[in-house]
Amino acid sequence: MTEKESSAITEAEAALYDRQIRLWGLEAQKRLRATRFLLTGLSGLGAEVCKNVVLAGVKSIVLLDHQSVSELDACSQFLVSRDDIGKNRALASVTNTQELNPNVCVTAEDADIADKTEEYFQQFDVVCLTCCTYKTLERVNKICHDLGIKFFAGDTFGFYGFMFTDLNEHEFVEEKIVFKKKPPSADGEPQPKKQAFDKETSYLKRTINFCRLGDVLRKDWRLLTRKQFKSTPKVYFILRALWKFQEEFGRNPSPGNLENDKSELLKLRDEVVDELCLKTDYIVINDDFASHCAAEISPVCAIVGGVVAQEIIKAASCRDIPHNNFFFFDGLDSTGMVMCIDDSSE
Repeated sequence: MTEKESSAITEAEAALYDRQIRLWGLEAQKRLRATRFLLTGLSGLGAEVCKNVVLAGVKSIVLLDHQSVSELDACSQFLVSRDDIGKNRALASVTNTQELNPNVCVTAEDADIADKTEEYFQQFDVVCLTCCTYKTLERVNKICHDLGIKFFAGDTFGFYGFMFTDLNEHEFVEEKIVFKKKPPSADGEPQPKKQAFDKETSYLKRTINFCRLGDVLRKDWRLLTRKQFKSTPKVYFILRALWKFQEEFGRNPSPGNLENDKSELLKLRDEVVDELCLKTDYIVINDDFASHCAAEISPVCAIVGGVVAQEIIKAASCRDIPHNNFFFFDGLDSTGMVMCIDDSSE
């Protein structure tokens, strides 16, 4: 496993991070402490990711956003207030982010991720994009994949949310715990229930290869069986329709324009079904999804943001098996699912 340059943990940091050091070990915390992190999009979801990652103790975080705080942001983004409406979202989030953990270097940029060149990303170990179009996600993912930078993407649309991960070739340590039954005592009496088993912990080094988002988008869905279709979350196909909506209208569905946006989403849903040659007797995407895709809902942001941050921490610390490669959340059904989607027919 390729080790990052070790970042010394001071006594004060050891006390601050005591619980998580007990959880995943000092070496994992050192790797996390050396991580340079870029977060794009300071929406409600971005705020959740930011909070969790900063509290975990990365080396530095750059908040990047070209959008201003809106009325809707003030309802779901807890790093800003209503007094910040009209200000840049990244710049307005710095003060409260820094207060979460003074040991993390927090900076912000008022800029569009779509304008950044390949050289810009070389200064980071982990990149996470939210509030981006799929074309921007695909472009930045390709850059990060080629540079060996760990890439995450996520977004929420009303009751729906997703996370995509590309860790390239990722090496990590997996903890295995086995309970073995103790032999009878010397006098032949069985062990008391609470003492009947020995706990043995082992650590295995493993490697997983991830694919790029572009590979996912090229998947041929005509080759899948009914069973494979049934196991694919409908949120993925809803997401494809939402990406087309962003591309066509340059925004997300809006609560203030819900009726018109619903009609457009249903048309785009049908386009996705035709373009991917989906068999409608295999998978059904009901019309009611279009009524639940507008605005950010704080609980959905908290759930998806918690999963994204968890996976970033696991990837940066090289501990535990990562989600490969999608997480989908359906707030209407209160279900979340991890699924690997690539360009194969399996």
